[in-house]
Amino acid sequence: MTRERSVRVLRLRAALVALLAVSPACFVFNRGNKAERLPAFDVPEGEIALSVTNHNYLDVVVYVLHDGQETRVGTVTGSSSRVFFIPVRLLGLGHELQLLGDPIGSTDYARTQTLVIQPGQYIEWTLETDLRRSSVGVF
Repeated sequence: MTRERSVRVLRLRAALVALLAVSPACFVFNRGNKAERLPAFDVPEGEIALSVTNHNYLDVVVYVLHDGQETRVGTVTGSSSRVFFIPVRLLGLGHELQLLGDPIGSTDYARTQTLVIQPGQYIEWTLETDLRRSSVGVF
């Protein structure tokens, strides 16, 4: 082995040892810093926050389906996000609702499964470019 190569091997080993020594610090110093996932907005009393992120290029009209009725909530511009506040009265007795996204200028749509919402929870809905791949979460 030449002298240059042995120096490179020693440097590589030293770098690997330093990396292995520092790596656990990333986990040790991050312990206990897990903040609760809370919305970054104040929810008025008697309302539910609905955060919609629209990755679609079309504007999407958002509706709440409840008790056999369809109530328009608002519009989310293409490639943007918006927060809506839904009155609790739209939940009905079963605290259930569905969300419907109707893009302007398209026959496609996004529809969630039935969501059961409890007081203090909020909804995050992500509309994808292919609306069939959209996802929803209740937190």
